Amino acid sequence: MEYMNEQPKRSKIYYILPIIFAIIFILGIIFGIRLTQSTSITTGSANPIIILGGGKFSKLNDVLMYIQKSYVDSVSIDQLTEDAISSLLEKLDPHSVYISAKEFNDANDPLIGSFEGIGVEFRIQKDTITVVNVISGGPSDSVGIKAGDRIVNIDGNKVAGIKISNTDVLKKLKGKKGTKVNVSVFRRGVDKLIEYAIIRDVIPTFSLDFSYMISPEIGYIKLSKFSATTFDEFDIALKKLKSKGLKKLILDLRDNGGGYLQAAIDIADEFLEDEKLIVYTEGVNKAKSTSYATRKGNFEKGSLIILVNEFSASASEIVAGSVQDNDRGIIVGRRSFGKGLVQEQVKLNDGSAIRLTIARYYTPTGRCIQRSYAEGIEEYYTQFYEQILDDTTQNPDNHLLSDTNKYITPKGKIVYGGGGIMPDINIPLSKNERNKYFNTLYNKGLIFQYAFDYADKNRQTIKTNYKNANGFVEKFIVTDVILSDFISYSEKNGVKKELQNLAAASFMIKNQLKAFIGRNIFDDEAYYPIVLKSDSTLIKSTRVLDTLN
Repeated sequence: MEYMNEQPKRSKIYYILPIIFAIIFILGIIFGIRLTQSTSITTGSANPIIILGGGKFSKLNDVLMYIQKSYVDSVSIDQLTEDAISSLLEKLDPHSVYISAKEFNDANDPLIGSFEGIGVEFRIQKDTITVVNVISGGPSDSVGIKAGDRIVNIDGNKVAGIKISNTDVLKKLKGKKGTKVNVSVFRRGVDKLIEYAIIRDVIPTFSLDFSYMISPEIGYIKLSKFSATTFDEFDIALKKLKSKGLKKLILDLRDNGGGYLQAAIDIADEFLEDEKLIVYTEGVNKAKSTSYATRKGNFEKGSLIILVNEFSASASEIVAGSVQDNDRGIIVGRRSFGKGLVQEQVKLNDGSAIRLTIARYYTPTGRCIQRSYAEGIEEYYTQFYEQILDDTTQNPDNHLLSDTNKYITPKGKIVYGGGGIMPDINIPLSKNERNKYFNTLYNKGLIFQYAFDYADKNRQTIKTNYKNANGFVEKFIVTDVILSDFISYSEKNGVKKELQNLAAASFMIKNQLKAFIGRNIFDDEAYYPIVLKSDSTLIKSTRVLDTLN
């Protein structure tokens, strides 16, 4: 999709566009889908051209055959066919997409809930594969691979210093369960390379990032996506929090791009009484289909807040919309993305697939979740970028929230359509979050990189001084000396010091440095408690819950 790489035409565009592009690309292609049983479309021919019947459909086949027979230069009919399919789907809506056979498994892995490999998270640092995290209980963990290890050789072939890509690394490390891969790693403090023979296995991918008790009564759960394992993960976490005294819950769906429809329905069912409408879908060629709460949920009573932002989409919006429309809880944050199109996946006979929009999602009050894309796909995303900075889009007086977009809940509360879920309590971006200097440092990856290097150099000392994540969270301090060193490091990497913005950004920089250092050594058990302590949306939510019985 070319438009994803184009510079926006509007002048007022948020400064985190690189990350937004990546997230929205994922939103449109990977997440927010309803997967159905795969179906093959046969071509009836040995050539790769897709033929779905005669008449008008044969025109495309005729053109491709003519090109193949008569064009002045040699061309790939396979590639032309794929390009034609992609272009056709792009003309329909922003979320109907073609997935090549090569991309198919990677597109589905995040939703399946597992993949087969060696169980490490890595990043390529200075042309070297660096292990960032080792999945507990996975194949690499069992043989002794550690965070900070540098992978030098894979199956006897050198992979350090050769400008290897992330895709190439995945090809070498992922593989069928039971197969073996040999790796040589460099580890600080060890003179020679360490050799490991790793037997690949099924590696779980989790959709629940973190859960803990904020206070004696208030629990917190963060979901990053809705996959095949989401409900089971949520159920375990909720029961654990209830055993610790949970009476009030904050469900964080910020930055959650969606996933399986059924997972969203199952989560919503945890909060709603039987027979309450959760969501319905409808399309010109698809009859209305409704989903209701059907069982006794584990949190049908008790105060509930759901956090959303501009990156909450699809399944996240279904959960938030059902809770809001049934007067079950309070939505806090910023207007959600507005992705309310239902995709059905059809697998083609060459291993590729299309995800075609077949219906729209509607909340219980009849609100269509989908934002308008009538002005074209580029404008669709451009408006989204601008919405992030434009607080008027969160204001009921805005034209998007006209009388025609007002809906009434059973208890008489006004909720708004027009695309996305409008929070009951809006939390606009703070001045700190708009700090250009901080966001430049963050988006260039400099905070993460410096924190990784610091943790790598001081790993053993930190582990000795702080026995566990709680000790690190409570006692570790990012000093002014560390901050000054980081600023110098950033200048060497192309970001000039801005004294005026630095004063305002210093707290956030220190907080993020501490969080990433903690994550590199103690995983998310250190990361989230640090980040969330300065989270204005979470702070507001806890204050609201404190006022509720």
